[in-house]
Amino acid sequence: MNPEGGKRVIRIAIVEDDKVYQEQLTGYLHQYEQESGERFLITLFTDGDEITENYGSNFDIILMDIQMPFMDGMTAAECIRGKDSEVVIIFITSMPQFVMRGYTVDALDYVLKPISYFAFSQRIERALARMEKRKKKYLAVPVKNGVHKLDVSKITYVEVQNHDLVYHLLSGTLMTKGTLTDAEAALGDAPFFRCNKCYLVNLEHVSSVTGSDIEVGGDVIQVSRSKKKALLDALNNYINEVSK
Repeated sequence: MNPEGGKRVIRIAIVEDDKVYQEQLTGYLHQYEQESGERFLITLFTDGDEITENYGSNFDIILMDIQMPFMDGMTAAECIRGKDSEVVIIFITSMPQFVMRGYTVDALDYVLKPISYFAFSQRIERALARMEKRKKKYLAVPVKNGVHKLDVSKITYVEVQNHDLVYHLLSGTLMTKGTLTDAEAALGDAPFFRCNKCYLVNLEHVSSVTGSDIEVGGDVIQVSRSKKKALLDALNNYINEVSK
């Protein structure tokens, strides 16, 4: 954090072997800081092998050149994705034919050389928006003798059984006292949908909708007839949001 005003510091890596483009990208980032009030911590690398060596998920955004002499940007991105699913990757390239491969490493976007500030600033805005969406949200669930901290993204669905809430997780279940209304209020704006009176499903983990059944986290749950259209709309809206 920035000690002067509590402002977050966004860690950005520039992976570029051409010094002219290194300086241009650094200058553009400083210009964006001036205009937006954001604070960047910039680290420079001259090749893909430099950033992948001992990579420890220590960046928020990576600006990655594709063509580099030792390890190209696409190979470097594949290595990084094996260790870090959250970092936002933007490719910098003069060869748009490589761009389609970027989807295999969940690249957010690309910027074509020569680089204009307008195009670059738009990509940085998108990257910051993606970071906001990926921020982890935690839920404090009261359990016997204490409180359990749950990562909301790891909850597949919430079920009510009599007066108990069962949180179905990627790694098991957790039971507490409460109602679905309590769970909905605690989850706030997280992407959950109440598909009937007993279940609240995480749209992130819905893998299929077939008739009146949805598959979520490997389990099949029924959707009430009155909720079917609203569920499909919510799921479609969620998919459109995360793919922006």
